[in-house]
Amino acid sequence: MNEKTTNDHDLSVGSLTLGSRPALVIIDMSLGFTQPNSPLGGNFSAEVDNIKHLLEQFRARELPVLYTTVVYHNEHQASVFRTRLPDLNILQANSKWVQIDPRLMPRPNEPIVEKCWASGFFQTDLLAQLQTKKADSIVVVGLTTSGCVRATAVDGLQHNYPVFVVPQACGDRNLTAHNASLHDINAKYGVVLSLAELCHALTQL
Repeated sequence: MNEKTTNDHDLSVGSLTLGSRPALVIIDMSLGFTQPNSPLGGNFSAEVDNIKHLLEQFRARELPVLYTTVVYHNEHQASVFRTRLPDLNILQANSKWVQIDPRLMPRPNEPIVEKCWASGFFQTDLLAQLQTKKADSIVVVGLTTSGCVRATAVDGLQHNYPVFVVPQACGDRNLTAHNASLHDINAKYGVVLSLAELCHALTQL
């Protein structure tokens, strides 16, 4: 799959494929981010519905599904990040805010990876989990596009995975940042595919 970039100043991009065993990596769809009454949250009902559709597609094909959630167990974890963004401090262990939204409830064989920073890979076992599940590409969705989705997509590439991002299954409180991040991911780090395109690609595996 080779998506054209939309700006004459972007570099040429080559083709990437889903391989034979893509993994769906669902970023930070915890109540702290999906609930409008959270200081970190917003109205992401459409994104939840689109992720549910992807979950159905991956589960039907017995493909890997993994989740991330931000959790802080003490004041020393990611202290600079939390100083810069104090609202992150609601994401305490045993708080309801770190729980995955029940509309997207993980199954027992779908790991939840705890993280403290933006990338799902940084100081976590996400890479080991992907290797154990023999994933050969990753589809990154979730919240937020300009933050943890983008960081995970970049790190996915840096771990030598083909990365795919579905815009309808990613959300951001800032639409300008959402669109700019999708452009940058598609121009450099991975492939941005619509929900319909990604689901069609799954049928070709």
